[in-house]
Amino acid sequence: QVQVVESGGGLVQAGGSLRLSCAVSGRIFSSNIMGWYRQAPGDQRELVADISSSGSTNYADSVKGRFTISRDNAKNTVSLQMNSLKPEDTAVYYCKHTTIGPRGVYWGRGTQVTVSS
Repeated sequence: QVQVVESGGGLVQAGGSLRLSCAVSGRIFSSNIMGWYRQAPGDQRELVADISSSGSTNYADSVKGRFTISRDNAKNTVSLQMNSLKPEDTAVYYCKHTTIGPRGVYWGRGTQVTVSS
Protein backbone atom coordinates (compact mmCIF):
# COMPACT_ATOMS: atom_id res chain seq x y z
CA GLN A 1 0.00 0.00 0.00
CA VAL A 2 1.05 3.57 -0.69
CA GLN A 3 -0.11 6.60 1.26
CA VAL A 4 0.00 10.12 -0.14
CA VAL A 5 -0.52 13.10 2.17
CA GLU A 6 -0.52 16.77 1.17
CA SER A 7 0.02 19.81 3.37
CA GLY A 8 0.55 23.54 3.06
CA GLY A 9 -2.62 24.90 1.51
CA GLY A 10 -4.34 28.02 2.74
CA LEU A 11 -5.59 31.51 1.97
CA VAL A 12 -3.29 34.08 0.40
CA GLN A 13 -3.70 37.40 -1.34
CA ALA A 14 -3.01 37.78 -5.04
CA GLY A 15 0.69 38.19 -5.64
CA GLY A 16 1.58 36.15 -2.60
CA SER A 17 3.28 32.79 -2.23
CA LEU A 18 2.50 29.37 -0.82
CA ARG A 19 4.46 26.15 -0.60
CA LEU A 20 2.74 22.79 -0.85
CA SER A 21 4.33 19.59 0.35
CA CYS A 22 3.48 15.96 -0.25
CA ALA A 23 4.82 12.93 1.58
CA VAL A 24 4.60 9.42 0.18
CA SER A 25 4.97 6.36 2.37
CA GLY A 26 4.50 2.64 2.10
CA ARG A 27 5.74 0.36 -0.67
CA ILE A 28 7.64 2.79 -2.88
CA PHE A 29 9.46 1.88 -6.06
CA SER A 30 12.42 3.94 -7.23
CA SER A 31 11.07 4.59 -10.73
CA ASN A 32 8.14 6.95 -10.32
CA ILE A 33 6.63 10.29 -11.19
CA MET A 34 5.28 12.69 -8.59
CA GLY A 35 2.97 15.45 -9.58
CA TRP A 36 0.57 18.16 -8.54
CA TYR A 37 -2.87 18.50 -10.05
CA ARG A 38 -5.64 20.93 -9.25
CA GLN A 39 -9.38 21.08 -9.58
CA ALA A 40 -11.51 24.18 -9.32
CA PRO A 41 -15.29 23.96 -8.79
CA GLY A 42 -17.00 22.94 -12.01
CA ASP A 43 -13.72 22.20 -13.75
CA GLN A 44 -11.86 19.02 -14.58
CA ARG A 45 -8.75 18.07 -12.67
CA GLU A 46 -5.70 19.37 -14.50
CA LEU A 47 -1.96 18.87 -14.33
CA VAL A 48 -0.04 21.68 -12.65
CA ALA A 49 3.45 20.16 -12.67
CA ASP A 50 5.17 16.83 -12.36
CA ILE A 51 8.68 15.55 -11.82
CA SER A 52 10.22 12.17 -12.53
CA SER A 53 12.54 10.27 -10.24
CA SER A 54 15.42 11.41 -12.49
CA GLY A 55 14.41 15.06 -12.05
CA SER A 56 12.72 15.82 -15.38
CA THR A 57 9.95 18.37 -14.92
CA ASN A 58 6.81 19.30 -16.77
CA TYR A 59 4.64 22.39 -16.16
CA ALA A 60 1.27 23.63 -17.30
CA ASP A 61 1.64 26.76 -19.42
CA SER A 62 -0.47 28.71 -16.94
CA VAL A 63 2.07 28.26 -14.12
CA LYS A 64 5.39 28.39 -15.97
CA GLY A 65 7.69 30.96 -14.45
CA ARG A 66 5.61 31.18 -11.26
CA PHE A 67 5.58 27.66 -9.81
CA THR A 68 8.51 25.36 -9.13
CA ILE A 69 8.27 21.66 -8.39
CA SER A 70 11.02 19.81 -6.56
CA ARG A 71 11.48 16.46 -4.88
CA ASP A 72 13.61 14.74 -2.30
CA ASN A 73 14.03 11.10 -3.28
CA ALA A 74 15.60 10.17 0.06
CA LYS A 75 12.56 11.46 1.95
CA ASN A 76 9.96 10.53 -0.71
CA THR A 77 8.58 14.03 -0.74
CA VAL A 78 7.60 16.49 -3.45
CA SER A 79 7.03 20.21 -3.04
CA LEU A 80 5.40 22.92 -5.08
CA GLN A 81 6.57 26.48 -4.55
CA MET A 82 3.89 28.83 -5.83
CA ASN A 83 4.78 32.47 -6.35
CA SER A 84 2.89 35.39 -7.86
CA LEU A 85 -0.38 33.65 -7.13
CA LYS A 86 -3.50 34.71 -8.98
CA PRO A 87 -7.18 34.29 -8.09
CA GLU A 88 -7.47 31.78 -10.95
CA ASP A 89 -5.01 29.53 -9.09
CA THR A 90 -7.73 28.90 -6.52
CA ALA A 91 -8.47 25.18 -6.42
CA VAL A 92 -8.02 21.98 -4.49
CA TYR A 93 -4.49 20.78 -5.15
CA TYR A 94 -3.85 17.05 -5.28
CA CYS A 95 -0.60 15.14 -5.10
CA LYS A 96 -0.26 12.14 -7.41
CA HIS A 97 2.29 9.37 -7.17
CA THR A 98 2.71 7.16 -10.21
CA THR A 99 4.91 4.10 -10.17
CA ILE A 100 6.38 2.90 -13.45
CA GLY A 101 7.09 -0.71 -12.66
CA PRO A 102 4.87 -2.16 -11.40
CA ARG A 103 2.27 0.30 -12.63
CA GLY A 104 0.33 2.10 -9.90
CA VAL A 105 -1.42 5.44 -9.39
CA TYR A 106 -2.00 6.91 -5.94
CA TRP A 107 -3.70 10.19 -5.01
CA GLY A 108 -3.74 12.28 -1.90
CA ARG A 109 -6.95 13.75 -0.53
CA GLY A 110 -6.10 17.28 -1.62
CA THR A 111 -5.41 20.61 0.02
CA GLN A 112 -7.34 23.82 -0.60
CA VAL A 113 -5.56 26.86 -2.02
CA THR A 114 -7.54 30.08 -2.10
CA VAL A 115 -6.16 33.26 -3.64
CA SER A 116 -8.10 36.43 -2.89
CA SER A 117 -8.09 39.42 -5.22
